[in-house]
Order: sequence, then C-alpha cells, then structure tokens
Amino acid sequence: MSNPMVQPTGPVLVLGAAGTGKTTLLVEAVAGRIRAAERPALVLALTRQAASELRDRIVRAAGRTTLAPQVMTVHALCLTLVARFAAPDDAGPGLLTAPEQEFRIRELLRSSPAPWPAELDAALGTRAFAQQVRAVLARARQLGLDPEDLSGAGAASGEFGWAAVGAFMGEYLDVLDAEGVIDYAELVHRARLLLEQEGVLEAVRAEYAVVLVDDWCELDAAQIGLVRALAGDAVPVVALADPDTAIYRFRGAHPRATAEFVRLFPGARVVTLPHAHRQPPAQVAACTAVARRLGAPAVEREALAAYRGVTGGGAGRVEVRTFPDEATHARHLAAELRAAHLDDQVPWGDMAVLVRAGRTQLPPLARALIDAGIPVEVAGDEIGLASELAVRPLLLGLEVAGAGGQPDGDQATRLLLSGWGGYDAVGLRAVGRRLRAADPAAAGAPTETLVAEALAGVRAVPEADEELAARRDLLARATALVAREQRPEAVLWELWSGTGWPERLRADAVRGGDASARAHHDLDAVCALFDLARTSQGPGGQPGVSWFAAEVAQQQIPADSQRESAVGGRGVRLLTAHRAKGRHWSLVVVAGVQEGIWPDVRRRGSVFDPQRLGASEAGPELALGLTTRDLVATERRLFLLACSRAEGRLIVTAVEGTEGEEDRPSRFLAELGVPPRHLVSTPPALHTLRQLVAELRRTAQDDAASPALREAAAARLAVLADATDDEGFALAPDADPARWWGVHEPTSTVAPAREGPIRLSPSQVESLLTCPRKYFLSREARAEPPREIRTILGSVIHAVAERAASGELAPDDVAAALDAVWASIPFPAAWLSASERAEADAAVRRFLNWQAGHDHADLVGVEVPFSADVTVNGRPVQLVGAVDRLERRSDGALKVVDFKTGRSAPTQKAAEVTPQIGVYQLAIEAGGFRDAGTTSAGASLVYLRVEDGEGWPKEFRQPSLTEKPHLTDDPEELAHPTWVHHQVARACAVLEAGRFDAQAGEHCTYCPVRSSCPARSGQVIA
Repeated sequence: MSNPMVQPTGPVLVLGAAGTGKTTLLVEAVAGRIRAAERPALVLALTRQAASELRDRIVRAAGRTTLAPQVMTVHALCLTLVARFAAPDDAGPGLLTAPEQEFRIRELLRSSPAPWPAELDAALGTRAFAQQVRAVLARARQLGLDPEDLSGAGAASGEFGWAAVGAFMGEYLDVLDAEGVIDYAELVHRARLLLEQEGVLEAVRAEYAVVLVDDWCELDAAQIGLVRALAGDAVPVVALADPDTAIYRFRGAHPRATAEFVRLFPGARVVTLPHAHRQPPAQVAACTAVARRLGAPAVEREALAAYRGVTGGGAGRVEVRTFPDEATHARHLAAELRAAHLDDQVPWGDMAVLVRAGRTQLPPLARALIDAGIPVEVAGDEIGLASELAVRPLLLGLEVAGAGGQPDGDQATRLLLSGWGGYDAVGLRAVGRRLRAADPAAAGAPTETLVAEALAGVRAVPEADEELAARRDLLARATALVAREQRPEAVLWELWSGTGWPERLRADAVRGGDASARAHHDLDAVCALFDLARTSQGPGGQPGVSWFAAEVAQQQIPADSQRESAVGGRGVRLLTAHRAKGRHWSLVVVAGVQEGIWPDVRRRGSVFDPQRLGASEAGPELALGLTTRDLVATERRLFLLACSRAEGRLIVTAVEGTEGEEDRPSRFLAELGVPPRHLVSTPPALHTLRQLVAELRRTAQDDAASPALREAAAARLAVLADATDDEGFALAPDADPARWWGVHEPTSTVAPAREGPIRLSPSQVESLLTCPRKYFLSREARAEPPREIRTILGSVIHAVAERAASGELAPDDVAAALDAVWASIPFPAAWLSASERAEADAAVRRFLNWQAGHDHADLVGVEVPFSADVTVNGRPVQLVGAVDRLERRSDGALKVVDFKTGRSAPTQKAAEVTPQIGVYQLAIEAGGFRDAGTTSAGASLVYLRVEDGEGWPKEFRQPSLTEKPHLTDDPEELAHPTWVHHQVARACAVLEAGRFDAQAGEHCTYCPVRSSCPARSGQVIA
C-alpha cells in the first residue's frame, strides 16, 4: 500500500495496532519532504523523549544535512507561539513544572479566601487535597472553562465545594499572572486564544504544508481543539491512532478521540495498517484476545475489522508464569534475563521489565536484580529520590538541621543506623548502655532518647564514642549553615562530605563484586539529589531547607527534568507501563500482574473527581464521573500496551499465594489465552561466576564423578582462584580452597584456654543450656539468618512497652506509635499484617492494664543495665545485660520483670526454673545494679500475648534465691550456693570444653539454624 502520509490532500486518520509501522511511515513521509526540499511538515509527538527520537530518525532517514525537523510536543508548540507573538516588551511567562504547580496550590490553599464548605476545612492543608484541586484546574482549562464557569457548575448542582474551587481558580490565575508564570493547561488555553488574533493564524499556517499528529488518541480536548484551530480546512492533518492502547484518560485524553477527528474534519479518510511487522503471531493473537474485551472505537465496521485483524510476522513466543512468593519471582526473573543475555545473545539494553505501580514495585525489583549482578537502568524520576536508601539519611539530616538540629528519638535512631551514621543495632544499644552508665539519672531512659540528646548536643558523649561525637559536631555544622541562610545543596554537601561514607561507597564501587552495583546505584542516587538541590528555585535558610526536604520526601509527581534522558541503554530497563509507550524491546517482562494492582480501580478523587467535569452545548456540568467499568477498561488498555512492547519474546508474571492470601494473579492473565505455568523454584543454571564456582566445587568433591572430570574441575578452580581485576582483587575468591570449610586439619582437639573472666549474658546462659550447637552457630559463628517476622514483632511490642513504661509514650499515643513502624515490617501478605496488628494492639493493651495495676510498685527503671562479678568453681564470671523492668518493694528488695511476646506460655513449674530470670536475680545479689539494692525479691515472666482474664497478661513468678536457693537434691547443684550458680557453672563448662553438641527438644521447632543441626538432619559437622 502507498504511504497515506505522503502528499495528503485532506484529513487522514491512520489506524494501526502496535508494530504495524505507523511511526515508520511518518518518518519516511517527513524525510521524503526534506529530500525533495518541499515545504516542511509540523510533527506533534506525545512527549519530549518521543519528539527527540523522532527527530533523530527523520534526520537519519533523510540522509542529508538539514535544519532540525519541526518535531515537538503540543506544549512546546504552544510555548513557541506564546513567546513568538508576545508583546515586544513582554519577556513571556515562565512555565511551572508539575511539582512547582502543586506547591503553589498548597501554599495558596492555606490562606485562600475561597468559600470552602466547613467539612473541607481539615483537608485544605493536605497534599491529597492540593493534588485533587490541581487536577480539577487542569481539567477546566482543557475544556476551555473559566473560573466563573466552574463556580456556576458547582452552584447549579448544589455542590458548593466545586463552586469554591471556581473561586480559588480565579485567585490562582491572578497569582500566577502576578508572578509571570503559567502551568501546562493554561499554556494550551492561551495558545488557542492567541490563534484567534488577527494575523497570527495565517502566519503559522503559511509555514507548514501538513500537520502530522502521533498518538492522536492521547490528546485532551484542549489540544485537539488547538490542532483543529491551527489546521482548519487549509492545512491537511494526518492523525496516527491506536485507540486500544490509549492510556492517558486520567490526564484528560479524549475518550472518543477517533470519532472526534471524524467530526472535526468532515470527509476524513480512514486508513488501517494490516500487518504487525515486529510482533510474532503468538503475541499478536494474545494481544488481540485482550483487545476484543475492549469497547469498539468509533469507526466504520470495515475499518474496525481491519484494525483488530492484523497479522503477525517474525519469531517469538508468549509465556505466562506464576510463583509462590515474591522471592522466587525475583530469582526467576533474574535467571531469565541472564539466560537471555548469555544464551540468546540479547543485549542488556534490549530487555525491559514493565510494572503497573512504579513507586511500590520498581524499588524491590531493582534491588533484587542489582543484587543478582544484572545491570539495570531506571529513570531518575521513575523511583522517587525519597525511596532511595542512600538518599533517605541525607534528607532526614537536612530536615533535622532545618528544624534547629534537635532530632527526636526516631530520627536519631534512623540517622545513626544509616550509612551516614555507620552504626548497627547492636552497636547502637551499646552506645545507649554507655550513656546510661555515664549518667545515673538516665538509668531508666530508652536508648533512642539518649542518643537523640547526644546528637543534639544536650547530653555529654563518653570519650569512647568518638564516632557519635563526630556525628554530633557534623549535625551542628549543618544546622549552623541553615542559620546563615545557606541553600539546601550547601547543607547537604556538609552532611555528605563530613563522614567516611562517601569513601566507603567509592571503594565498594571500584572494587567490583556483589557490592559494586549497589554502591554505583547509591552514588547515582546521591548525585541525582545534589542535581535536584542545585536546580531548586527555593530560597536559602530554614524556609528553603524545609521546603526542599518536604518536597523531595513527599513528591508524588516526577518533575519534567532531564533524569529520564540520562538513561543510556546499557542495562535492563525497569519502568512503568505508562513510560513504555512508544518503545519496544526484544524481550519484555510484564511483572507483578496482581489483582488489586492491575487493574487498579481506586478512585483518585475522593473529594473532587476531575472526570466529573464536562462541557456540553448547554454549558459546563458535573456528571457522575467514571464508572468502575470505565476504570477497568482503562487498565486493560494499559495492560495491552505493556504486552505489545515486545518484539520477540513476552513473559507475563504474577505471584499466586496460598492459604487464602490476597496475592492472586490478575484477571488479565487469563485474557491472554496462554495457559500459565506455576514455578516453585528456579532451575539451576551456570549464568553467574558464583554459580560456576559452586558447580566446579561440587564436581571436584563428588566421589561419584570420574577422576578426569574432578581433575578438570580442580584445574579450572585453580585458574579462577588466581584471577584478579585491575585493582588486584580476586575475581572469584570462593574458588580458593583456603576459604572452604572442612579442608584444613583441625588446629586442636582441645579447646584453647579462655583468659580472664568469662563474660555471659542471661540469654547466653539459657542458650548454652538449651542447645550448645544453636548457641555456637548463632552467637559465635554469626550464622543466624535475618530475623523472622515474629522476632521483629516481638521487638516492636517490646519497644512500645518500654517507651510506655518510661513515661515517654502516653497510653493514648500507643496506637500512633505502632502505626509509625507497622508499614516498615515486611509482612508476606495483607491478611497477616491485619491479624498481627490486632494481636499487637491487644498485647500493648494488656501491658497498659498490667502497668496500671502495678502503680503500687516503685519503678527503678526500664532497660536497666547491669554488670556483676561472681565466682563459680573458682572461675571468675562477669554477668552483663539489661532487664526489661526493675521494681523496688517497700522493704528495699528488688524484683525483675521480664516481658515475653511469644504466643505460648510455660507452666508455672517451668517458669520457676527459667535460667534467664534466675541470672537476673543472681546479678541483683552480686551487686550488679549499683546503689539500687542487693536483695532479690524474685522475678516474673509476663507473657503479653497470652490472656489471663479481664485483659491482663499471663504472669509467672519465680521465687527469690533466698526463698528457694536449690531446686533439686542433685549433689552437683547442692555444691553451689544456689541453683543459678550451678546453671552458670554448667554454661561455663560448655564454653571451656569447646564442644557444642546439639540437644533436641521442643525448641527445635522454631530454631533458626535447624538446617545445620545433626540432631534434626543427621549430618555431622566436624
């Protein structure tokens, strides 16, 4: 067929599905005009990126040197018109980006005289309200409405909130006029008014022979009106459209754009493109199956049949896969991408992973792929800077400096546990203990309060904590910069450059290995933050710093910056489906197609839905807005767009949970017509150096393998062990036998003698007595895996109870404290989060009831540290630790209370012989709590998650060592002053013998290292 865009004599609507060559025909038509030196064409593209790519393709196709083709976005055309035909003494308005516009609206709403209904007063200062008002203002200008029209529509429908938005719109436009700036919607509105002026329209029409519009179906009503006004009947218009993948209705795209073209341009010719050149038949069939569930675009029946009856060409396949959990999903995704690169020779830059929700789905996928050694590229504005792990502490430090350098407990903890602070949780607790030891008055204060005071400079820092003192001084310098009216980038640079963190990241980045990709990513994120701070138009000092920190931390709308164009095509592209429009790759993975995420049918306008606003011949009106059916159809178009981006291979994935989880695949997967394949594990493949080394080691030690094969594996391991990079670092350190377990002869069969006193905590004593093997693997070998959800929950409940007991947290604020941390707990499913939250609330209520019933007790403190020296079997032992709660009775005796968060409680008999609280008692008797007292009144175990009637937790008392010094008639026990001395002696004997045998029991059920236990698996570790 001939190219319908070459020498058109009238309006033409070109319909074509993805891959049918619409853009190629456009490029050839414009390039042909350049080669023939004909009058230029005006090409309107959807985005700046698309316009730039089109210009490059046209110049290459023209094959000659030429001025830049007239390819631009509608907004760029409008900006050109406004600047060109402005008054001679008018410099022209500045253009607000979306975040800047939202900020202006939020500022105006705080002091707006508009007659807002009383029920909206509480919402005026919120970000969500400003976003909805912004969307309504844009919608009004798209429809050509003035403030009076919007107010009239609200008053006519009896919805006075809408009438108030009209009044606010007038105020907003007046303020923007005074500042000499406009937003995007106002820009198009003014350009349309400008074309009505005498001489302007004729001058513009004289420059172009034809107007070519790419992605016609994504234009809003104002932009369509602009094209109609510009071309009229004098200039031919060619519109390229794929209505089945029109996805920007939320931005005002006309829902019936194809019908509107035919209405606005009478006599328009409709041309369909019948063949998808870059899509295999399987993909065309799958996409067509989805498209048939959409409503038919408003074109003639023959055109519709041709539009949806395209044929495919080329080789490729479509796969649908589901996984039992997110971890398996990420591992398989990494394996597929690496296999495509190594086995099929697909370049990294020719692969893409598309998701629906960028802010929630992209960060974990990016981290998983980076950790797997796969190069990824994410546009800087695709993942908010505030979501970057390396940026968070800098933003938090900036916020604290802007607030006077006085962090609260939570802020101080987050700062010190970040790369900026350099501490881990254990080190921070040690700092808290030293701060308490330095100030007896702080014995009952929680760690986070003490470190916050130390960072703020209101509490002395012990000499041993030089790092903490350095962070305190650094924060003080940053605060001083704010006081001197410095801009945000200066304060950020002080915070960034004042630690050893940048050098650590640089060293990791140049060293290579697993940490290199993460370090590069973190450094890129920090650079992006400084770029944003440098280009920020905010003032200096506290207002500018606070504004910048709040905007970056809360920003939901990416600024239209150059961060997208910085993507170089050297890694796998990770992006949202919206960003994929107009692009294609050889391998596309549409990931995380879950029900509830895709389709996302949440309504964004809880107060003002911009889709309700319409304009008819009778004037502006408020309708019912989009129905759920409309929202599902929009989401289906977006899914179809994502699936049509592949040129050879398409993989669609989802997580299919079990036992009733809400993580179930989307309904869209079934619409593809491809049977899903459920995968529970990733097949082994030698696609990484680590996998290769592991396989060679397995073969070299396999008795069943032939000698020749084992020797060959050993020879290759030797080569890998000697390989180094340019910096001299080993490329495959795990190939060196010196790093292998079980290769060297044991240094001795006798444990080395321990010098000095043995240092034990109460929990260590109990762990040694319960199972020496678990103690060794967890404490000595540090082989314990990351904490499980139940352990994290226990820590959270403990922390809230500690703050409530110390008086730092009022009972009414407990729920808010749980809310503050709950979202950060990685629950595998929503129902589990809700269930555990209910239990956590109940546990804290039981604690509050229990505490209210203990008002008779004299509270010495919470998290009270101790250190006591005792002698067992002639050997000095130092007992160290901290008790959850220490109380003093009227007779001066001390009682220890230990809170437990397990679901199952022991018997009273078992509680009486619990070593941990027994050691607490022994520490009291040995003077471990300084001047608080040296007589024990017993101890209690309080199980916060176990009900004991009337809202109280279950409590078990352990008799004091005076009441019951011994538990049995065992001669070994009677040889010691108390049964606790005997238990400590047994624990010391295990350490001195150096033999850590496994002991099976009920504790094995939840043991974190049971996979390495010979008592459970039968294996023996020498």
